[in-house]
Amino acid sequence: MTGDKPYNQTFQVTPVQSLGGKDPQRRKWQPTPVFLPGESHKQRSPSFIQRFLQWTELLDPTNLVLSIEKIEKSRQLLLTNEDASRGDLEDKRIQEAWKRSLSTVHPDNSRLIPGPFRPAALLPFTAPTLFLSMLPVKSLKSMILPQASFYTYSTAFNIVNGNASYDRRAHESLLLGAGVIVSSTFLGLFPRLLQVRLSMNSVLSRNFIPVIILAQLSGMNVIASRSLEPMRGIEVMDKEGNVIGYSRKAGTKAVKDTATSRVVLFGTSAFIPEVFAYFFKRTQFFLQNPWSLWTLKLSCTVLVMGLMVPVSFSVFPQIGRIQCNELEKEIQSATEETELFYNRGV
Repeated sequence: MTGDKPYNQTFQVTPVQSLGGKDPQRRKWQPTPVFLPGESHKQRSPSFIQRFLQWTELLDPTNLVLSIEKIEKSRQLLLTNEDASRGDLEDKRIQEAWKRSLSTVHPDNSRLIPGPFRPAALLPFTAPTLFLSMLPVKSLKSMILPQASFYTYSTAFNIVNGNASYDRRAHESLLLGAGVIVSSTFLGLFPRLLQVRLSMNSVLSRNFIPVIILAQLSGMNVIASRSLEPMRGIEVMDKEGNVIGYSRKAGTKAVKDTATSRVVLFGTSAFIPEVFAYFFKRTQFFLQNPWSLWTLKLSCTVLVMGLMVPVSFSVFPQIGRIQCNELEKEIQSATEETELFYNRGV
C-alpha cells in the first residue's frame, strides 16, 4: 500500500455474518466490513491526496481477474484478525486483503462485483467508446453504436456500484436501466442529428458543444440510474456502524455528489483531447501526417481519463458525512449523534 499506513487507517470493522451456500459462484457473501471513523482513532477522514493515492491502488487492473477463492481468503483474514482495523497496522497481508476486498466486493450487500463493473474496469470500457463518441459526425448511423455502448455501460456501472442498502428487485433495476439507456442515447444523438441536418461546422458546434452535452448527460445518467436511492432512502449509520434508519435526503446527497464527479470525469476527459487536437491541426506535422490526429486524440483520451478516474473517485469521500439535523425527523429522534454516515457509492 502507498505510504506507511494501510487503506483503512481511519476505519473499524463492524460485525459480520457467516458464509453460506455450497456453489462458490452463488454463495451468499458476508457483509463487507463497513468503514466508519471510530472515536478511538482520533483521526479525520482521509484527505483528497490520501484518497487519490488509495484509489490508484484499488484501480489496479489485476483486481479485475482476482479469483473468488483469493477474495474470500482476503475477507476471512480481515474478519478473523483482531488487528485488521488498527490504524498503526504494518502487516502487508492485511493491507493486501483490504485492497482486494474494497476493490471487488460491494460494501452494502457483500455481493461480489462482476469483473466488467468493478471500479478498475471503468477506464478500459469507457475510454474507447468516449473517443468514438467524440469523432466528427459523418452520418447519424455511425454515431448510434458508440453512443449506445457508452451509455449502456455507464448505466450498468452506476447501478451496480450505487448504494444497495435499500430494498430493490432485479426487475426494477432492469426496467430502470433500460429506460435510462434509451433516453441517454437519444439525448446524446439529438445534437448530433441537428449538426448533420443543419450543417453546423463551426469549431464551437463541432467540437465543444458535444463535450458540454456529454458531460451533462453523464451526470444525468447517474441521477436517473440511481433514482431509487432518493425515493426509498439509504442506510445512515453512526460512527460505530450501527444503522439508525433510511434517509431519502442522504440518498439525494449521495447521488448528487456522484453525479458531480462523473461530470468532472467525462467532461475533462472529452475536453482536453479536443483542445490538443484543435492546436495540433495547425502544425506542420499534421499537414504532412493527417492520420496522426486520431492517434493523438485516442492516446490523449486514455491518458487524461487514466488520471481523471482516480481524481473523480477522490473528489468526495466514499463514506459520506451528513449532519443529523439535515435528515428526516424520525432519524433525528432515533439518535443523539450530531453527525451520521452513509455509503456514497462509486
